[in-house]
Amino acid sequence: MAETAPGVAPRPEGGAARSSDVPLVRMALVAGGLAALGQAPFGVLPVALAGLLAGFMLWERTAGPREAARVGWALGAGYFGVALVWIVSPFMVDMARHGWMAPFALIGLAGGLALFWAAAFALARWLWPVLPVQRHAEDVVAVHGAEGGFHRGAGGRALVFCWALAELLRAHVLTGFPWALVGYVWLGWGLDQAAALVGPHGLTFLTLLLAWVLRLALSGPRPVLAAGTVMLAVSAAAGLGLLRAAVGPERENRPMVRLVQPNAEQHLKWDPAMIPVFFRRQLAFTAAPPRSAGAALPDLVVWPETAVPYPLWEGGEVARRIAGASGGRPVATGALREAGESLRNSLFLVSGDGRIDAVYDKHHLVPFGEYVPFGTYARRIGLGALVAQGGRFAPGPGPQLIAVPGVGRALPLICYEAIFPQGVNAAPERPDFLMQITNDAWFGTFSGPWQHLAQARFRAIEQGLPMVRVANTGISAMIGPRGKVLAALPLGTDGYLDAPLPAPLPATPYGHSGDLPMWLLLAAGLFRFLSGRFRKSD
Repeated sequence: MAETAPGVAPRPEGGAARSSDVPLVRMALVAGGLAALGQAPFGVLPVALAGLLAGFMLWERTAGPREAARVGWALGAGYFGVALVWIVSPFMVDMARHGWMAPFALIGLAGGLALFWAAAFALARWLWPVLPVQRHAEDVVAVHGAEGGFHRGAGGRALVFCWALAELLRAHVLTGFPWALVGYVWLGWGLDQAAALVGPHGLTFLTLLLAWVLRLALSGPRPVLAAGTVMLAVSAAAGLGLLRAAVGPERENRPMVRLVQPNAEQHLKWDPAMIPVFFRRQLAFTAAPPRSAGAALPDLVVWPETAVPYPLWEGGEVARRIAGASGGRPVATGALREAGESLRNSLFLVSGDGRIDAVYDKHHLVPFGEYVPFGTYARRIGLGALVAQGGRFAPGPGPQLIAVPGVGRALPLICYEAIFPQGVNAAPERPDFLMQITNDAWFGTFSGPWQHLAQARFRAIEQGLPMVRVANTGISAMIGPRGKVLAALPLGTDGYLDAPLPAPLPATPYGHSGDLPMWLLLAAGLFRFLSGRFRKSD
C-alpha cells in the first residue's frame, strides 16, 4: 500500500478508471502524439522533447501502479498511433477487400506496443511510491525517495530506467519491432552521431534522461536559467555531432554503384500485364550509359527487393538477360525462390556471364506478412487457412556476407531486416558496406518510407559503414558511414543513379559491444531501485 502524507487519506486503486484519471489519460494521449513528431518525416525535436517531458510530469501525478499503467498506455498509444500511421497503407492496396482492416491494424498495433510503456510506468511507480500531496493541475505531486525526503520530480529517474528497458525489450520480444525508437528523434540534430558509441538504445536512454533533467530544472528555483543551461550543454554536444557528420567520407577512387529504382506501384507490381514492363524498365536502366559524359561505368548494379518476377537460376534465360544488360558487371537483385513447400525472399548476385555467384535468404521475416507467429499451433486448432493467408515463407540461416568482385564484402539486408540493430551486429565478420534492398511500395508515400530510410541511416552511423539502399518506389540512396544521404532518387519516381561507394570508417564502439552495455546498465539501475524498495518495505 502506498504511503501517504500526514493528513492525506490514501486514494483507492483498482477497478475502472476514476473520473480524476480521465484528464491524465487524455493529456497523456496528446503528449504521446507530440512526442512522435520527432520521428521522420516531421523531425520536430523540440516538440518531441516537450511531449516526453510531459510524460514525466503526468507520471508524477499518478498515485499507484494501476493509474501509472493507464497513463503510460495512453502516452504510448498516442505516440505509436502517430508514428505508425503508415501501417494502414498496405490495407489500401486492395481497398475493396482489405480497407476495412486498416483502422483495426493501427489501433491494434499502437495499443499493443503501448503495453510496453504501460508496464514501464507501472513498474516505475511501484519502485518509487508517491505521496499524493496535491492533485490540482497547477501543482506537482511530491515524490518520496528511497533515501527519504521529498523531491519534486526526483522519482523520474526510476522511470528513465524502466522506460528505456521497455524500448529495449520492444526490440526483442516476439521477434521484436524496434520501429520509431525514442532515440531516433535526434536524426539530423547532431546527437544522432552518439549512436556510434552507445547504439540506438543508449541514445533512447540519454533522450529520456534529458527529458527528466529538464523536468528537474523546471521545478527548481530558477527554472528558465536551469533549463537554458541544460539545453546549452546539449546544444554543444549536438554541435560536435554535426561537425562529425559534416566531415565528408572518402569517395576518391572508390567503386561506382548504380541504384535502379523501377517504381513498380504495389497494386501493379504483380499485374501480369505490367510484370514485363517493370522488368524491361530495370534492364534498360541497367544498360543505360552514365548520365555524365566521361563518368566511370558502375562496378555494381543493385535492383530492389523482389525485382525479378521470374524464376532465377544459374545460367537461365533471365540471368543471361540481366548479365547482358549489365555489360559484364555484377548485379545484385531481389527475387523469390522455392525451398521445398516454402518460399524464400532472397538476394541473388548475378555475375557478368549469367552465373549466380551468391544467394542470401532473408532470415528476419515480417509477422503476419511473410509468416504467421505460432503457425504450427494455429494449424492444429483448425486455422490453417489463416496461416496460408499470412504467408508461407521460410527464414534463411541468419546474417551472412557476400563478396562482390571489385567492390568488397557486403552485408545484405532485405527490407524489414534493416530496422534491427542487433541483426546487423550479428554479422559473422565486419563487412565493407551494408546493402539494403526493399519494397517500400507497401508503406505508402507519407511517413513509412521516410522512417524506413531514417533507420537505415542509423545502421550506417552505428557501424561506421556506408550503405547502398535500393527501394522499389523510393527512397533509394547512397548513405555515408556517418548516416548522411550523399545521393538519392526521389520517392515515387523511376530512374537510376550512379554514386561512388564511400570508404568505411574504423569499427565503432557500438559495433564491438552491441547492446550489452545497455543491458548491464539497466540491470544495475533496476537492481538498485529494487534494493531500495525492499529496504523501505522492511
